[in-house]
Amino acid sequence: CIQLLLAPEIEHVADLVFEEEDLPYEEEIRKNQFSVKCWLLYIEFKQGAPKPRLNQLYERALKLLPCSYKLWYRYLKVRRAQVKHRCVTDPAYEDANNCHERAFLFMHKMPRLWLDYCQFLMDQGRVTRARRTFDRALRALPITQHSRIWPLYLSFLRSHPLPETAVRGYRRFLKLIPESAEEYLEYLKSSDRLDEAAQLLATVVNDERFISKAGKSNYQLWHELCDLISQNPDKVRSLQVDAIIRGGLTRFTDQLGKLWCSLAEYYIRSGHFEKARDVYEEAIRTVMTVRDFTQVFDSYAQFEESMVAAKMETASELGPEEDNDVDLELRLARFERLIGRRPLLLNSVLLRQNPHNVHEWHKRVALHQDQPREIISTYKEAIQTVDPFKAIGKPHTLWVALAKFYDEKGQLDDARVILEKATKVSFKQVDDLASLWCQWGELELRHENYDGALRLLRKATALPARQAEYFDPSEPVQNRVYKSLKVWSMLADLEESLGTFQSTKAVYDRILDLRIATPQIVINYAMFLEEHKCFEESFKAYERGISLFKWPNVSDIWSTYLTKFIARYGGQKLERARDLFEQALDHCPPKYTKPLYLRYAQLEEEWGLARHAMAVYDRATRAVEPAEQYDVFNIYIKRVAEIYGLIHTREIYQKAIEVLPDEYAREMCLRFAHLECKFGEMDRARAIYSFCSQMCDPRTTGAFWQTWKDFEVQHGNEDTIREMLRIRRSVQATYNTQVSFMASQMLKVSGSATGTVSDLAPGQSGMDDMKLLEQRAEQLAAEAERDHSCRAQSKIFFVRSDGSREELAGLAQQANPEEIQLGEEDEDEMDLEPSEVQLEQQRVPAAVFGSLKEN
Repeated sequence: CIQLLLAPEIEHVADLVFEEEDLPYEEEIRKNQFSVKCWLLYIEFKQGAPKPRLNQLYERALKLLPCSYKLWYRYLKVRRAQVKHRCVTDPAYEDANNCHERAFLFMHKMPRLWLDYCQFLMDQGRVTRARRTFDRALRALPITQHSRIWPLYLSFLRSHPLPETAVRGYRRFLKLIPESAEEYLEYLKSSDRLDEAAQLLATVVNDERFISKAGKSNYQLWHELCDLISQNPDKVRSLQVDAIIRGGLTRFTDQLGKLWCSLAEYYIRSGHFEKARDVYEEAIRTVMTVRDFTQVFDSYAQFEESMVAAKMETASELGPEEDNDVDLELRLARFERLIGRRPLLLNSVLLRQNPHNVHEWHKRVALHQDQPREIISTYKEAIQTVDPFKAIGKPHTLWVALAKFYDEKGQLDDARVILEKATKVSFKQVDDLASLWCQWGELELRHENYDGALRLLRKATALPARQAEYFDPSEPVQNRVYKSLKVWSMLADLEESLGTFQSTKAVYDRILDLRIATPQIVINYAMFLEEHKCFEESFKAYERGISLFKWPNVSDIWSTYLTKFIARYGGQKLERARDLFEQALDHCPPKYTKPLYLRYAQLEEEWGLARHAMAVYDRATRAVEPAEQYDVFNIYIKRVAEIYGLIHTREIYQKAIEVLPDEYAREMCLRFAHLECKFGEMDRARAIYSFCSQMCDPRTTGAFWQTWKDFEVQHGNEDTIREMLRIRRSVQATYNTQVSFMASQMLKVSGSATGTVSDLAPGQSGMDDMKLLEQRAEQLAAEAERDHSCRAQSKIFFVRSDGSREELAGLAQQANPEEIQLGEEDEDEMDLEPSEVQLEQQRVPAAVFGSLKEN
């Protein structure tokens, strides 16, 4: 069998021709004729031999080793290379093909050989033979190897205009790899087989297990299907387009606009224009979002505009005819009506989103201008649709607006009927029903039916058969409206204007009994009683209002009450007025006590005793907030000075200095010292300065030390000046040795008084903060020494300087001419101070500097 497969040129060994160089290889082959390695070495050696000799060598090897893949692969590759640049009609191509066919008798399970052979046939242009070879390869190879054949097979099918063959090939391919349906789909579109493409795409969309290789979602595939079938209605006939797109409408509710436009486009391209118009109208009435509405409406308007343009073009070609003119006017009117309906259609979309939106219902009514029937029907629809418990806005305004519409049209009785029905509606909030009653009352007032308005509000505020709490949601609003302050306030206003004194008083009393009054209601009631000369009754109203409220809500009532009482009685009922002030100050927060204490003290000054007024001021200094104590002390000091004289303000100054913070206490000390200077009490003033110096850091309160220095220059002597300087140094040292003071100094120097120690060196904390403070303290001490040395050179600060002692005494004499001269004993004590020491300067030897100094 193998002998028959051999080429005719090597059937007899006698035909073989050997060269001298081939003898070693031939001898090796005789010894190991079934060794592939020996044959490959021999073949490698003969690569430069003529083609027939090389082919004979391959044939001899394959005769002995017909199942060697290496030999067959190399041999077939050589045979293909030998005919590469020849014409495809050359007989050598057929010999190469036959050689491949002989190889597949043994190598039919090798996909690489099949691929090379198929590519070889494709290069020859043998379409049918290549197709059959591909089929033979698929039949010969196991199914696990088919994935290597199909890419080349599909490329071969796409390279020739044979759509039927390619379609059949793709169908077989999809049975093996169904996830490659998109590739087949693209081929169908390119070959204009859109009906089959639509069927395949519909199958893919309905397959929930399908995963797109291109990463497309199911919606994207569905959208492609809709575009395909809507844009090609004449080519896609096997699918029910309307059912498919409507199925997508129920499936993809967030993309309704595109799907509706696709369905309408299908009918437009099909020539069913009226059907397309019906689709657009249905879409506009069903979409739920503004985005979908905008897409559908823009497409609808474009469709109508194109219809008008097409009709105008047709009419211009056919000439003027009556039927054409009528049809054109009809289309123009239809287009204009569509544009005019847009606001109303958009409002319908918003109402479909939330039918309980009261504001949108009012906008819808506004769109129906000069259309009474539409307005009434819209209001009725809104009243029936809106649920008061789900409403956005005030649902009672729909009833009020409808009643006002009837009122404007002169149908007052119908308006009353509507409002009466509205009062029986179960609203969510009591305020809605209360506003409804008030609107009804205003309606009666506009028609000058004052008695009817009073009757309505009295009916609204009447006690129901079953009383309920105002904020109890389980009870209907009709049982809770009797506690609505809005209705009671309007009734009180009407009673004041139209009713009697007794009826008005009964209304206010009823409001207070129900405990729904506000401070303003209480004040209005008291003012009403005062207008009718019922002063004691008005004071009782204030008392009732005070019992209803707590601080700070009762502040306005107390202020008005006390003002009115003092204006009425003055000093006639002083004890009663005092009791009122004491009641007002009892449990009063410190934030609101200042005006009460000042008014109380003013009362005592005008009608009472001065000592009582001073006692009130003294209490005020302890009762008010710390931020207001300074102002109260100033008022206290001023009043004491006016009534008793300046001499009696000393105790107040002392108390203020003890109570106030350092910032205000320093100011008080300066004022106190200035006062003592006026009295000529220099020692007392100096003591005050000395006391105040303990709270004055020289680095941050330079104004105080300057004031004290000016005082000592004018009224002191050398000893007092020395004492002041000693105190200054002591205070400076005190502040420099305390961490909190040093921190405040450093923060003020750095310009961040509200910072912390860590602000001095951002990024460091813990033990580093203390190190920073110590370093800063050393710097401050060094600066203090430098200041001290600088000030020693000036004569203004009365510190020891280079000048003589006579100059210092002369300066002191010039500053205070009335100073008492000291005796000789003092001068002797001053002479005991050590004199200056004269120091000699000597030259430093050059050896000290070493090599650092040049010769």
